[in-house]
Amino acid sequence: MTKTILQQNNTSTHTLESYLSAVFTEAFTELGFDTSYAKVQLSARPELSQFQCNGAMPLAKIQKRAPLQIAQDIVEQVKGNLIFTEISAIAPGFINITLSDTFLARWTTEILNDQRLGCPKVHTPTKVMMDFGGPNVAKPLHIGHIRSPLIGDCLQRVYRFCGDEVLSDVHLGDWGTQMGMLIEEIKKMYPDLPYFDESFTGSYPKESPVTVDELSEIYPRASARCKADESELEKARLATAKLQQGHRGYLALWQHFIDVSIKALKQDYADLGVYFDLWKGESDVQHLIEPMVKDALEKHYAEKSQGAIIVPVAKGESDKTPPLILVKSDGAVMYGTTDLATILERVRDYKAQKIIYVVDKRQSLHFKQVFAAAKKMGIAPNVEMVHIGFGTLNGKDGKPFKTRAGGVMRLSTLIDEARSRASLRELHDIPENARQDTIDKIAFATVKFADLSNVYTSDYIFDLDKFSQYEGKTGPYLLYSAVRIKSILRKLGQVEATSKILPASNDSERKLQLVLTQLPNAVAKTYDKCEPHHLCEYAYQVAATFNKFYAESPIAGEQNITLQNGRIALSQLTLKQLEFVLGLLGIEIPERM
Repeated sequence: MTKTILQQNNTSTHTLESYLSAVFTEAFTELGFDTSYAKVQLSARPELSQFQCNGAMPLAKIQKRAPLQIAQDIVEQVKGNLIFTEISAIAPGFINITLSDTFLARWTTEILNDQRLGCPKVHTPTKVMMDFGGPNVAKPLHIGHIRSPLIGDCLQRVYRFCGDEVLSDVHLGDWGTQMGMLIEEIKKMYPDLPYFDESFTGSYPKESPVTVDELSEIYPRASARCKADESELEKARLATAKLQQGHRGYLALWQHFIDVSIKALKQDYADLGVYFDLWKGESDVQHLIEPMVKDALEKHYAEKSQGAIIVPVAKGESDKTPPLILVKSDGAVMYGTTDLATILERVRDYKAQKIIYVVDKRQSLHFKQVFAAAKKMGIAPNVEMVHIGFGTLNGKDGKPFKTRAGGVMRLSTLIDEARSRASLRELHDIPENARQDTIDKIAFATVKFADLSNVYTSDYIFDLDKFSQYEGKTGPYLLYSAVRIKSILRKLGQVEATSKILPASNDSERKLQLVLTQLPNAVAKTYDKCEPHHLCEYAYQVAATFNKFYAESPIAGEQNITLQNGRIALSQLTLKQLEFVLGLLGIEIPERM
Protein backbone atom coordinates (compact mmCIF):
# COMPACT_ATOMS: atom_id res chain seq x y z
CA MET A 1 0.00 0.00 0.00
CA THR A 2 1.43 3.38 -1.03
CA LYS A 3 1.96 5.77 1.85
CA THR A 4 0.71 9.35 1.60
CA ILE A 5 3.09 12.27 1.98
CA LEU A 6 1.90 12.91 5.52
CA GLN A 7 2.44 9.25 6.48
CA GLN A 8 5.88 9.20 4.91
CA ASN A 9 6.90 12.15 7.05
CA ASN A 10 8.16 10.35 10.15
CA THR A 11 9.58 13.43 11.86
CA SER A 12 8.06 14.76 15.09
CA THR A 13 5.64 17.04 13.28
CA HIS A 14 3.72 16.93 10.02
CA THR A 15 4.81 20.34 8.78
CA LEU A 16 5.88 20.93 5.22
CA GLU A 17 9.12 22.41 6.56
CA SER A 18 9.92 19.18 8.43
CA TYR A 19 9.30 17.17 5.25
CA LEU A 20 11.63 19.42 3.26
CA SER A 21 14.20 19.33 6.07
CA ALA A 22 14.15 15.52 5.84
CA VAL A 23 14.93 15.77 2.11
CA PHE A 24 17.86 18.08 2.85
CA THR A 25 19.02 15.86 5.69
CA GLU A 26 19.51 13.02 3.20
CA ALA A 27 21.55 15.34 0.98
CA PHE A 28 23.65 16.53 3.90
CA THR A 29 24.31 12.91 4.89
CA GLU A 30 25.47 12.04 1.37
CA LEU A 31 27.83 15.03 1.42
CA GLY A 32 29.14 14.23 4.90
CA PHE A 33 27.77 17.45 6.37
CA ASP A 34 26.40 17.93 9.89
CA THR A 35 22.66 17.26 9.44
CA SER A 36 21.71 19.59 12.31
CA TYR A 37 22.10 22.42 9.78
CA ALA A 38 19.69 20.90 7.25
CA LYS A 39 16.71 22.89 8.51
CA VAL A 40 14.38 24.34 5.87
CA GLN A 41 12.15 27.31 6.75
CA LEU A 42 9.74 29.70 5.09
CA SER A 43 11.57 32.26 3.03
CA ALA A 44 12.24 35.65 4.57
CA ARG A 45 12.06 36.99 0.99
CA PRO A 46 8.85 35.47 -0.46
CA GLU A 47 9.32 37.47 -3.65
CA LEU A 48 12.44 35.36 -4.32
CA SER A 49 11.36 31.91 -3.18
CA GLN A 50 8.91 29.96 -1.01
CA PHE A 51 11.46 28.37 1.34
CA GLN A 52 15.11 28.67 2.19
CA CYS A 53 17.92 26.69 3.80
CA ASN A 54 20.71 28.67 5.48
CA GLY A 55 22.84 25.73 6.64
CA ALA A 56 25.77 26.52 4.33
CA MET A 57 26.80 29.55 6.40
CA PRO A 58 27.53 27.75 9.72
CA LEU A 59 28.93 24.78 7.76
CA ALA A 60 31.49 27.07 6.12
CA LYS A 61 33.35 27.48 9.41
CA ILE A 62 33.41 23.72 9.96
CA GLN A 63 34.32 22.76 6.38
CA LYS A 64 36.69 25.74 5.98
CA ARG A 65 35.22 26.50 2.57
CA ALA A 66 33.26 29.38 1.10
CA PRO A 67 29.55 29.13 2.08
CA LEU A 68 28.45 29.70 -1.53
CA GLN A 69 30.48 26.68 -2.68
CA ILE A 70 28.87 24.53 0.04
CA ALA A 71 25.42 25.79 -0.92
CA GLN A 72 26.09 24.93 -4.57
CA ASP A 73 27.12 21.39 -3.58
CA ILE A 74 23.87 20.96 -1.65
CA VAL A 75 21.83 22.28 -4.57
CA GLU A 76 23.53 19.82 -6.93
CA GLN A 77 22.65 16.99 -4.55
CA VAL A 78 18.92 17.77 -4.32
CA LYS A 79 18.02 19.51 -7.58
CA GLY A 80 16.98 16.28 -9.28
CA ASN A 81 14.11 15.84 -6.85
CA LEU A 82 10.83 16.42 -8.70
CA ILE A 83 9.19 18.16 -5.75
CA PHE A 84 11.21 21.28 -6.62
CA THR A 85 10.51 23.53 -9.57
CA GLU A 86 13.42 25.82 -8.77
CA ILE A 87 16.33 25.58 -6.34
CA SER A 88 19.39 27.83 -6.38
CA ALA A 89 22.35 28.99 -4.32
CA ILE A 90 22.86 32.73 -3.94
CA ALA A 91 25.52 34.75 -2.19
CA PRO A 92 26.66 34.64 0.49
CA GLY A 93 25.31 31.07 0.87
CA PHE A 94 21.53 31.01 0.96
CA ILE A 95 19.59 28.24 -0.79
CA ASN A 96 16.28 29.42 -2.27
CA ILE A 97 13.61 26.76 -2.76
CA THR A 98 10.40 26.83 -4.80
CA LEU A 99 8.13 23.78 -4.87
CA SER A 100 6.51 22.34 -7.95
CA ASP A 101 2.83 23.16 -8.32
CA THR A 102 2.06 19.45 -8.63
CA PHE A 103 3.70 18.65 -5.29
CA LEU A 104 2.03 21.60 -3.54
CA ALA A 105 -1.39 20.56 -4.87
CA ARG A 106 -0.82 16.99 -3.72
CA TRP A 107 0.23 18.14 -0.24
CA THR A 108 -2.81 20.40 0.20
CA THR A 109 -5.15 17.71 -1.13
CA GLU A 110 -3.90 15.35 1.55
CA ILE A 111 -4.52 18.02 4.18
CA LEU A 112 -8.07 18.41 2.81
CA ASN A 113 -8.70 14.69 3.22
CA ASP A 114 -6.96 14.34 6.58
CA GLN A 115 -9.28 14.38 9.59
CA ARG A 116 -6.74 16.42 11.60
CA LEU A 117 -5.83 18.74 8.69
CA GLY A 118 -2.22 17.61 8.84
CA CYS A 119 -1.76 18.33 12.55
CA PRO A 120 -0.17 15.55 14.64
CA LYS A 121 -0.91 14.50 18.21
CA VAL A 122 1.71 14.55 20.95
CA HIS A 123 3.64 11.29 21.28
CA THR A 124 3.12 11.03 25.03
CA PRO A 125 -0.03 12.68 26.46
CA THR A 126 0.48 14.86 29.53
CA LYS A 127 -2.04 15.24 32.36
CA VAL A 128 -2.58 18.99 32.35
CA MET A 129 -4.47 21.04 34.93
CA MET A 130 -5.67 24.44 33.69
CA ASP A 131 -6.43 27.18 36.23
CA PHE A 132 -7.95 30.15 34.41
CA GLY A 133 -10.95 31.28 36.41
CA GLY A 134 -10.29 32.69 39.85
CA PRO A 135 -13.46 34.79 40.28
CA ASN A 136 -14.43 35.78 43.79
CA VAL A 137 -17.74 34.70 45.27
CA ALA A 138 -20.34 37.52 45.48
CA LYS A 139 -18.64 39.60 42.79
CA PRO A 140 -20.03 39.74 39.23
CA LEU A 141 -17.59 39.28 36.38
CA HIS A 142 -16.36 42.60 35.03
CA ILE A 143 -14.28 43.50 31.99
CA GLY A 144 -11.06 42.86 33.90
CA HIS A 145 -12.04 39.19 34.15
CA ILE A 146 -12.28 38.63 30.42
CA ARG A 147 -8.69 37.82 29.52
CA SER A 148 -8.24 34.82 31.82
CA PRO A 149 -11.21 32.76 30.54
CA LEU A 150 -10.64 33.62 26.88
CA ILE A 151 -6.93 32.77 26.90
CA GLY A 152 -7.41 29.76 29.16
CA ASP A 153 -10.29 28.33 27.16
CA CYS A 154 -8.33 28.61 23.91
CA LEU A 155 -5.37 26.85 25.51
CA GLN A 156 -7.47 24.01 26.90
CA ARG A 157 -8.99 23.47 23.45
CA VAL A 158 -5.51 23.41 21.86
CA TYR A 159 -4.07 21.06 24.48
CA ARG A 160 -6.99 18.67 24.10
CA PHE A 161 -6.72 18.70 20.31
CA CYS A 162 -3.01 17.93 20.55
CA GLY A 163 -3.81 14.86 22.63
CA ASP A 164 -3.17 15.83 26.25
CA GLU A 165 -5.50 14.93 29.12
CA VAL A 166 -6.87 18.26 30.36
CA LEU A 167 -8.84 19.22 33.46
CA SER A 168 -9.81 22.85 33.95
CA ASP A 169 -10.68 24.29 37.35
CA VAL A 170 -12.41 27.61 38.01
CA HIS A 171 -10.68 27.90 41.44
CA LEU A 172 -13.14 30.20 43.20
CA GLY A 173 -12.06 32.78 45.74
CA ASP A 174 -14.49 31.64 48.45
CA TRP A 175 -12.62 31.46 51.75
CA GLY A 176 -10.99 34.79 52.52
CA THR A 177 -11.78 37.85 54.60
CA GLN A 178 -14.39 38.98 52.07
CA MET A 179 -16.61 36.19 53.37
CA GLY A 180 -16.43 37.65 56.87
CA MET A 181 -17.21 41.10 55.47
CA LEU A 182 -20.36 39.77 53.82
CA ILE A 183 -21.46 37.92 56.95
CA GLU A 184 -21.06 41.02 59.14
CA GLU A 185 -22.82 43.26 56.64
CA ILE A 186 -25.80 40.92 56.33
CA LYS A 187 -25.90 40.66 60.13
CA LYS A 188 -26.34 44.46 60.23
CA MET A 189 -29.08 44.30 57.60
CA TYR A 190 -30.97 41.29 58.98
CA PRO A 191 -29.94 40.70 62.61
CA ASP A 192 -32.89 38.39 63.27
CA LEU A 193 -31.89 35.76 60.71
CA PRO A 194 -31.29 32.36 62.34
CA TYR A 195 -27.70 32.20 61.06
CA PHE A 196 -26.71 34.68 63.77
CA ASP A 197 -28.68 33.05 66.61
CA GLU A 198 -26.18 31.04 68.65
CA SER A 199 -29.00 29.06 70.30
CA PHE A 200 -30.66 28.05 67.03
CA THR A 201 -30.63 24.26 66.51
CA GLY A 202 -33.15 23.78 63.71
CA SER A 203 -32.68 23.53 59.96
CA TYR A 204 -31.62 26.69 58.16
CA PRO A 205 -33.67 28.01 55.21
CA LYS A 206 -33.05 26.36 51.85
CA GLU A 207 -33.40 29.64 49.99
CA SER A 208 -30.69 32.28 50.19
CA PRO A 209 -31.68 35.46 52.06
CA VAL A 210 -29.86 37.49 49.35
CA THR A 211 -29.62 37.28 45.58
CA VAL A 212 -26.38 37.48 43.63
CA ASP A 213 -27.27 41.03 42.53
CA GLU A 214 -27.77 42.02 46.15
CA LEU A 215 -24.43 40.43 47.07
CA SER A 216 -22.74 42.50 44.37
CA GLU A 217 -24.09 45.62 46.07
CA ILE A 218 -23.44 44.44 49.62
CA TYR A 219 -19.79 43.54 49.12
CA PRO A 220 -18.53 47.00 47.99
CA ARG A 221 -20.41 48.58 50.87
CA ALA A 222 -18.93 46.12 53.36
CA SER A 223 -15.44 46.54 51.90
CA ALA A 224 -15.64 50.33 52.12
CA ARG A 225 -16.85 50.12 55.71
CA CYS A 226 -13.89 47.91 56.67
CA LYS A 227 -11.39 50.17 54.93
CA ALA A 228 -12.73 53.18 56.79
CA ASP A 229 -13.02 51.57 60.23
CA GLU A 230 -10.40 49.21 61.67
CA SER A 231 -12.89 47.87 64.22
CA GLU A 232 -15.23 46.80 61.40
CA LEU A 233 -12.34 45.04 59.69
CA GLU A 234 -11.57 43.22 62.92
CA LYS A 235 -15.19 42.06 63.14
CA ALA A 236 -14.91 40.72 59.57
CA ARG A 237 -11.70 38.89 60.47
CA LEU A 238 -13.33 37.30 63.51
CA ALA A 239 -16.34 36.27 61.42
CA THR A 240 -13.98 34.73 58.85
CA ALA A 241 -12.15 32.84 61.59
CA LYS A 242 -15.45 31.50 62.96
CA LEU A 243 -16.49 30.44 59.48
CA GLN A 244 -13.22 28.61 58.89
CA GLN A 245 -13.52 26.95 62.31
CA GLY A 246 -16.93 25.53 61.34
CA HIS A 247 -19.52 27.93 62.84
CA ARG A 248 -22.79 26.23 61.91
CA GLY A 249 -24.82 29.31 61.02
CA TYR A 250 -22.00 31.04 59.16
CA LEU A 251 -21.33 27.92 57.12
CA ALA A 252 -24.99 27.72 56.11
CA LEU A 253 -25.02 31.39 55.09
CA TRP A 254 -21.69 30.99 53.28
CA GLN A 255 -23.13 28.03 51.31
CA HIS A 256 -25.90 30.34 50.10
CA PHE A 257 -23.23 32.77 48.86
CA ILE A 258 -21.55 29.92 47.00
CA ASP A 259 -24.72 28.56 45.44
CA VAL A 260 -26.11 31.84 44.10
CA SER A 261 -22.67 32.99 42.93
CA ILE A 262 -21.85 29.78 41.06
CA LYS A 263 -25.22 29.83 39.32
CA ALA A 264 -24.58 33.37 38.08
CA LEU A 265 -20.94 32.67 37.19
CA LYS A 266 -21.83 29.58 35.20
CA GLN A 267 -24.24 31.66 33.16
CA ASP A 268 -21.64 34.41 32.59
CA TYR A 269 -19.03 31.88 31.48
CA ALA A 270 -21.56 29.99 29.35
CA ASP A 271 -22.38 33.25 27.58
CA LEU A 272 -18.69 33.40 26.65
CA GLY A 273 -18.73 29.77 25.55
CA VAL A 274 -16.32 28.88 28.36
CA TYR A 275 -16.74 25.78 30.52
CA PHE A 276 -14.79 24.28 33.41
CA ASP A 277 -14.48 20.63 34.37
CA LEU A 278 -14.17 21.43 38.08
CA TRP A 279 -15.87 24.10 40.20
CA LYS A 280 -13.60 23.97 43.22
CA GLY A 281 -12.62 26.81 45.49
CA GLU A 282 -10.06 27.67 48.13
CA SER A 283 -12.34 26.15 50.75
CA ASP A 284 -11.97 22.69 49.18
CA VAL A 285 -8.37 22.41 50.38
CA GLN A 286 -8.88 23.83 53.88
CA HIS A 287 -8.46 20.36 55.42
CA LEU A 288 -5.05 19.97 53.76
CA ILE A 289 -3.51 23.15 55.12
CA GLU A 290 -2.83 22.24 58.75
CA PRO A 291 -1.06 18.91 58.00
CA MET A 292 0.83 20.54 55.10
CA VAL A 293 2.15 23.33 57.34
CA LYS A 294 3.00 20.86 60.09
CA ASP A 295 4.92 18.68 57.65
CA ALA A 296 6.81 21.71 56.30
CA LEU A 297 7.90 22.68 59.83
CA GLU A 298 8.92 19.16 60.78
CA LYS A 299 11.03 18.76 57.64
CA HIS A 300 12.51 22.27 58.07
CA TYR A 301 11.18 23.52 54.74
CA ALA A 302 9.34 26.19 56.73
CA GLU A 303 10.41 28.18 59.75
CA LYS A 304 8.92 30.56 62.30
CA SER A 305 9.67 34.26 61.91
CA GLN A 306 8.24 37.03 64.11
CA GLY A 307 5.24 34.89 64.98
CA ALA A 308 4.56 33.91 61.37
CA ILE A 309 5.43 30.71 59.49
CA ILE A 310 7.37 31.25 56.28
CA VAL A 311 9.06 29.25 53.53
CA PRO A 312 12.35 30.82 52.37
CA VAL A 313 12.51 30.40 48.59
CA ALA A 314 15.47 32.56 47.55
CA LYS A 315 18.31 30.65 45.94
CA GLY A 316 21.59 32.18 46.99
CA GLU A 317 22.49 35.68 48.15
CA SER A 318 21.84 37.26 44.75
CA ASP A 319 18.23 36.03 44.72
CA LYS A 320 16.06 38.65 46.40
CA THR A 321 12.78 36.70 46.19
CA PRO A 322 10.98 37.23 49.50
CA PRO A 323 9.85 34.20 51.51
CA LEU A 324 6.35 32.82 51.08
CA ILE A 325 4.19 33.41 54.16
CA LEU A 326 2.23 30.27 55.04
CA VAL A 327 0.62 31.48 58.27
CA LYS A 328 0.50 35.10 59.47
CA SER A 329 1.28 36.05 63.06
CA ASP A 330 -2.46 36.25 63.81
CA GLY A 331 -2.92 32.64 62.65
CA ALA A 332 -4.58 33.48 59.30
CA VAL A 333 -3.47 31.71 56.13
CA MET A 334 -2.64 33.47 52.88
CA TYR A 335 -3.53 32.98 49.23
CA GLY A 336 -0.14 31.36 48.77
CA THR A 337 -1.03 28.79 51.42
CA THR A 338 -4.26 27.77 49.70
CA ASP A 339 -2.46 27.77 46.34
CA LEU A 340 0.13 25.34 47.72
CA ALA A 341 -2.59 23.12 49.18
CA THR A 342 -4.38 23.23 45.82
CA ILE A 343 -1.19 22.10 44.04
CA LEU A 344 -0.93 19.29 46.61
CA GLU A 345 -4.50 18.22 45.82
CA ARG A 346 -3.99 18.44 42.05
CA VAL A 347 -0.88 16.31 42.12
CA ARG A 348 -2.17 13.78 44.68
CA ASP A 349 -5.78 13.38 43.52
CA TYR A 350 -5.64 14.27 39.81
CA LYS A 351 -2.06 13.14 39.04
CA ALA A 352 -1.30 16.45 37.33
CA GLN A 353 1.99 16.50 35.43
CA LYS A 354 1.66 20.09 34.27
CA ILE A 355 -0.29 22.95 35.89
CA ILE A 356 -0.98 26.10 33.88
CA TYR A 357 -2.17 29.28 35.61
CA VAL A 358 -3.67 31.97 33.37
CA VAL A 359 -3.52 34.95 35.71
CA ASP A 360 -2.70 38.67 35.49
CA LYS A 361 1.04 39.28 35.12
CA ARG A 362 0.96 41.47 38.22
CA GLN A 363 0.84 38.17 40.15
CA SER A 364 4.21 37.05 38.74
CA LEU A 365 6.09 37.33 42.04
CA HIS A 366 3.34 35.44 43.85
CA PHE A 367 3.59 32.48 41.48
CA LYS A 368 7.37 32.56 41.54
CA GLN A 369 7.19 32.15 45.32
CA VAL A 370 4.47 29.48 45.21
CA PHE A 371 6.20 27.40 42.53
CA ALA A 372 9.53 27.58 44.37
CA ALA A 373 7.87 26.59 47.66
CA ALA A 374 6.03 23.69 45.99
CA LYS A 375 9.33 22.35 44.65
CA LYS A 376 11.18 22.87 47.92
CA MET A 377 8.48 21.23 50.03
CA GLY A 378 8.30 18.22 47.73
CA ILE A 379 4.65 18.93 46.88
CA ALA A 380 5.27 18.94 43.12
CA PRO A 381 8.84 17.72 42.56
CA ASN A 382 8.34 16.54 38.97
CA VAL A 383 5.47 18.77 37.93
CA GLU A 384 5.87 21.56 35.39
CA MET A 385 4.16 24.72 36.65
CA VAL A 386 3.57 27.58 34.23
CA HIS A 387 2.25 31.09 34.84
CA ILE A 388 0.68 32.70 31.76
CA GLY A 389 0.91 36.28 33.00
CA PHE A 390 -1.29 38.41 30.76
CA GLY A 391 -1.39 42.18 30.43
CA THR A 392 -4.24 44.54 31.21
CA LEU A 393 -7.13 45.58 29.00
CA ASN A 394 -7.20 49.38 28.79
CA GLY A 395 -9.48 52.10 27.47
CA LYS A 396 -8.53 54.58 24.74
CA ASP A 397 -6.86 56.73 27.41
CA GLY A 398 -4.40 53.92 28.10
CA LYS A 399 -5.78 53.33 31.59
CA PRO A 400 -7.77 50.30 32.83
CA PHE A 401 -11.08 50.15 30.97
CA LYS A 402 -13.94 52.02 32.66
CA THR A 403 -17.57 52.81 31.91
CA ARG A 404 -18.54 56.31 30.79
CA ALA A 405 -19.55 56.99 34.38
CA GLY A 406 -16.05 56.03 35.54
CA GLY A 407 -16.89 52.67 37.10
CA VAL A 408 -15.67 49.18 36.22
CA MET A 409 -17.74 47.81 33.34
CA ARG A 410 -19.53 44.52 33.97
CA LEU A 411 -18.70 41.83 31.47
CA SER A 412 -22.35 41.47 30.51
CA THR A 413 -22.44 45.20 29.65
CA LEU A 414 -19.44 44.83 27.34
CA ILE A 415 -21.09 41.92 25.52
CA ASP A 416 -24.31 43.93 25.18
CA GLU A 417 -22.36 46.80 23.62
CA ALA A 418 -20.74 44.40 21.16
CA ARG A 419 -24.19 43.01 20.32
CA SER A 420 -25.46 46.54 19.76
CA ARG A 421 -22.76 47.21 17.18
CA ALA A 422 -23.38 43.88 15.45
CA SER A 423 -27.10 44.61 15.19
CA LEU A 424 -26.45 47.93 13.43
CA ARG A 425 -25.16 46.16 10.33
CA GLU A 426 -27.64 45.07 7.71
CA LEU A 427 -27.69 41.28 7.93
CA HIS A 428 -28.68 39.88 4.56
CA ASP A 429 -30.91 36.88 3.96
CA ILE A 430 -31.11 35.90 7.61
CA PRO A 431 -34.40 34.43 8.85
CA GLU A 432 -35.82 36.27 11.84
CA ASN A 433 -35.43 33.19 14.06
CA ALA A 434 -31.68 33.11 13.32
CA ARG A 435 -31.05 36.84 13.61
CA GLN A 436 -30.25 36.98 17.33
CA ASP A 437 -27.98 33.94 17.11
CA THR A 438 -26.06 35.62 14.28
CA ILE A 439 -25.74 38.86 16.25
CA ASP A 440 -24.44 36.90 19.25
CA LYS A 441 -21.83 35.12 17.15
CA ILE A 442 -20.62 38.38 15.62
CA ALA A 443 -20.47 40.03 19.06
CA PHE A 444 -18.46 37.23 20.64
CA ALA A 445 -16.14 37.01 17.64
CA THR A 446 -15.56 40.76 18.01
CA VAL A 447 -14.61 40.53 21.68
CA LYS A 448 -12.72 37.23 21.61
CA PHE A 449 -10.60 37.92 18.54
CA ALA A 450 -9.80 41.41 19.79
CA ASP A 451 -8.39 39.95 22.99
CA LEU A 452 -6.70 36.81 21.69
CA SER A 453 -4.99 38.46 18.71
CA ASN A 454 -2.67 40.34 21.07
CA VAL A 455 0.53 38.88 22.49
CA TYR A 456 -0.86 37.88 25.88
CA THR A 457 1.89 39.58 27.89
CA SER A 458 1.05 42.97 26.40
CA ASP A 459 -1.37 45.55 27.72
CA TYR A 460 -3.69 46.64 24.92
CA ILE A 461 -6.27 49.27 24.08
CA PHE A 462 -9.79 47.86 23.84
CA ASP A 463 -11.47 49.90 21.10
CA LEU A 464 -14.85 48.31 20.43
CA ASP A 465 -15.52 50.61 17.47
CA LYS A 466 -12.31 49.47 15.78
CA PHE A 467 -12.74 45.79 16.66
CA SER A 468 -16.32 45.76 15.29
CA GLN A 469 -15.21 46.70 11.78
CA TYR A 470 -15.65 44.27 8.89
CA GLU A 471 -12.24 45.18 7.50
CA GLY A 472 -8.76 44.51 8.82
CA LYS A 473 -7.68 42.05 11.46
CA THR A 474 -10.99 41.67 13.30
CA GLY A 475 -13.40 38.93 14.30
CA PRO A 476 -16.21 40.17 12.03
CA TYR A 477 -13.83 40.20 9.03
CA LEU A 478 -12.95 36.55 9.63
CA LEU A 479 -16.59 35.56 10.05
CA TYR A 480 -17.55 37.41 6.88
CA SER A 481 -14.74 35.65 4.95
CA ALA A 482 -15.88 32.23 6.17
CA VAL A 483 -19.54 32.98 5.47
CA ARG A 484 -18.60 34.10 1.94
CA ILE A 485 -17.03 30.66 1.30
CA LYS A 486 -20.10 28.95 2.76
CA SER A 487 -22.26 30.94 0.37
CA ILE A 488 -20.09 30.02 -2.64
CA LEU A 489 -20.16 26.32 -1.83
CA ARG A 490 -23.86 26.36 -1.04
CA LYS A 491 -24.70 27.93 -4.41
CA LEU A 492 -22.55 25.36 -6.18
CA GLY A 493 -23.99 22.49 -4.16
CA GLN A 494 -20.49 21.59 -2.98
CA VAL A 495 -20.66 21.74 0.81
CA GLU A 496 -18.82 18.41 1.27
CA ALA A 497 -15.31 17.78 -0.07
CA THR A 498 -15.67 15.90 -3.36
CA SER A 499 -12.69 17.08 -5.42
CA LYS A 500 -8.95 17.28 -5.26
CA ILE A 501 -6.87 20.43 -5.34
CA LEU A 502 -5.17 20.98 -8.68
CA PRO A 503 -1.79 22.51 -9.50
CA ALA A 504 -2.13 26.28 -9.24
CA SER A 505 -3.28 28.13 -12.34
CA ASN A 506 -2.17 31.56 -11.10
CA ASP A 507 -0.05 33.17 -8.42
CA SER A 508 -2.91 33.95 -5.99
CA GLU A 509 -3.99 30.30 -6.11
CA ARG A 510 -0.40 29.19 -5.49
CA LYS A 511 -0.03 31.56 -2.51
CA LEU A 512 -3.28 30.30 -0.96
CA GLN A 513 -2.13 26.69 -1.26
CA LEU A 514 1.18 27.59 0.36
CA VAL A 515 -0.50 29.41 3.25
CA LEU A 516 -2.81 26.45 3.87
CA THR A 517 0.23 24.21 4.49
CA GLN A 518 1.14 26.28 7.55
CA LEU A 519 -1.67 25.24 9.94
CA PRO A 520 0.43 22.67 11.88
CA ASN A 521 3.01 25.39 12.56
CA ALA A 522 0.38 27.75 13.99
CA VAL A 523 -1.03 25.02 16.22
CA ALA A 524 2.44 23.92 17.37
CA LYS A 525 3.49 27.48 18.25
CA THR A 526 0.30 27.99 20.24
CA TYR A 527 0.79 24.69 22.06
CA ASP A 528 4.50 25.14 22.77
CA LYS A 529 4.37 28.79 23.81
CA CYS A 530 0.78 29.04 25.16
CA GLU A 531 0.25 31.98 22.81
CA PRO A 532 -3.18 32.13 21.08
CA HIS A 533 -2.19 35.08 18.90
CA HIS A 534 -0.42 32.67 16.51
CA LEU A 535 -3.80 31.13 15.66
CA CYS A 536 -5.33 34.59 15.20
CA GLU A 537 -2.52 35.66 12.89
CA TYR A 538 -2.88 32.46 10.89
CA ALA A 539 -6.67 32.76 10.56
CA TYR A 540 -6.31 36.33 9.32
CA GLN A 541 -3.61 35.31 6.83
CA VAL A 542 -5.82 32.52 5.48
CA ALA A 543 -8.84 34.82 5.13
CA ALA A 544 -6.90 37.64 3.50
CA THR A 545 -5.13 35.30 1.08
CA PHE A 546 -8.39 33.58 0.15
CA ASN A 547 -10.12 36.90 -0.54
CA LYS A 548 -7.32 37.89 -2.92
CA PHE A 549 -7.54 34.49 -4.59
CA TYR A 550 -11.33 34.84 -4.92
CA ALA A 551 -10.97 38.26 -6.52
CA GLU A 552 -8.55 36.92 -9.14
CA SER A 553 -9.83 33.37 -9.68
CA PRO A 554 -13.44 32.82 -10.85
CA ILE A 555 -15.21 29.89 -9.22
CA ALA A 556 -18.93 29.94 -10.00
CA GLY A 557 -18.25 31.58 -13.37
CA GLU A 558 -15.36 29.31 -14.37
CA GLN A 559 -16.28 27.43 -17.58
CA ASN A 560 -13.57 24.78 -17.27
CA ILE A 561 -15.26 22.24 -14.99
CA THR A 562 -11.98 20.56 -13.97
CA LEU A 563 -10.47 23.90 -12.99
CA GLN A 564 -13.68 24.89 -11.20
CA ASN A 565 -13.66 21.67 -9.17
CA GLY A 566 -10.05 22.27 -8.18
CA ARG A 567 -10.91 25.75 -6.93
CA ILE A 568 -13.95 24.39 -5.11
CA ALA A 569 -11.67 21.92 -3.31
CA LEU A 570 -9.30 24.75 -2.40
CA SER A 571 -12.25 26.74 -1.04
CA GLN A 572 -13.39 23.72 0.95
CA LEU A 573 -9.98 23.41 2.58
CA THR A 574 -9.93 27.13 3.38
CA LEU A 575 -13.32 26.89 5.07
CA LYS A 576 -12.31 23.76 6.99
CA GLN A 577 -9.25 25.51 8.32
CA LEU A 578 -11.11 28.69 9.25
CA GLU A 579 -13.79 26.68 11.05
CA PHE A 580 -11.13 24.67 12.87
CA VAL A 581 -8.92 27.60 13.92
CA LEU A 582 -11.82 29.81 14.96
CA GLY A 583 -13.19 26.83 16.90
CA LEU A 584 -9.93 26.64 18.86
CA LEU A 585 -10.37 30.35 19.61
CA GLY A 586 -13.90 29.66 20.87
CA ILE A 587 -15.52 31.48 17.94
CA GLU A 588 -18.53 30.11 16.05
CA ILE A 589 -19.30 30.96 12.42
CA PRO A 590 -22.91 31.80 11.45
CA GLU A 591 -24.44 30.41 8.28
CA ARG A 592 -25.18 33.84 6.85
CA MET A 593 -24.25 37.45 7.47
